[in-house]
Amino acid sequence: MELNLVTIKSENQKILRQKTPDFDFIKTSPAEIRETVSSMRRIMKANQGVGLSANQVGLSWRMFIADYRNKFYVIFNPKITKPSKEKIVIEEGCLSVPDTFINIERPESIVLQAQDKKGKKIKIKAYGVLARIFQHETDHLNGKLITDYLP
Repeated sequence: MELNLVTIKSENQKILRQKTPDFDFIKTSPAEIRETVSSMRRIMKANQGVGLSANQVGLSWRMFIADYRNKFYVIFNPKITKPSKEKIVIEEGCLSVPDTFINIERPESIVLQAQDKKGKKIKIKAYGVLARIFQHETDHLNGKLITDYLP
């Protein structure tokens, strides 16, 4: 399967605005998951990204990958819980919105409840940049782009 980065200028950009359905592990083989993760990782690295959601490569999977501080994450069916009251404003960019950087206020820490690539339930307490990456990618899976944060 050939995956390509979808941007707001792509022909099939509508997928960026659709909420992705929960991922069903029964309908997808472990080999297809591995292959997709590998392709997404190549695309993310080639574009110097730190995160990439499945809908950014044209897939209606509720899934994203992230790479931060030499730790690689594969996250399925994420739910953000326990956002901190403390918020922080940081400039964000997005591979699907080229050459655009926007200051966005987000909770400084979160708890992410999700599933790993084998369907096992996981819970990650994320702080700072990692929390921001998780929130940004979860936004994608909900059909939200960084431009939605503009006043």
